[in-house]
Amino acid sequence: MTTSNSSATTGTKKRFPVAIAVIAGVVLIGLIVLFALQMKNAKQDTLEIGSEIPDFTVTTFSGETYQKSQLAGKIILLNFWSSWCATCDEEGAILEEVWQDVKEYGDIVFIGVNYVDTEKDSLAFLEKYGITFPNGPDMGSRISRMFKVEAVPETYIIGRDGRLAAIMIGAFQSAEEIYTALDMAD
Repeated sequence: MTTSNSSATTGTKKRFPVAIAVIAGVVLIGLIVLFALQMKNAKQDTLEIGSEIPDFTVTTFSGETYQKSQLAGKIILLNFWSSWCATCDEEGAILEEVWQDVKEYGDIVFIGVNYVDTEKDSLAFLEKYGITFPNGPDMGSRISRMFKVEAVPETYIIGRDGRLAAIMIGAFQSAEEIYTALDMAD
């Protein structure tokens, strides 16, 4: 009897059902395909030099409105920043220096877009660093989502033709870097 019990136990061993293995394989392949499609779409959605920039509007802290479509024919420097950003203060000073030099020509517009910040802290930052070019909050993060901003500072230069001419991820280190980026848009 002991022999028949051991053979019965051996005969009823739990085996991994083939159906479960097939389902798991199909699910795994489906996940791999889904991941690959998302990676492909993410790459297509990134902004590249030469990309047409959709229309957007920035309303400044003082209530002025700047709309990309109304700035056609001008070079637009769009700088995303925050008061809590460790390098935005130094970059802000450099941007202001260049702004003071180019604003009189009237064909270049600097617009600061305040990213994930409070109005009180933002206004204090602008005052502390003497920044005079137009700046406004990104209400609902609409503009930063359009430009796929991941961290600040980030700067996008839009050429006279409405296409992306230059991108700077991180802070500009000198006025010369800004002038070079602006030249790429001309």
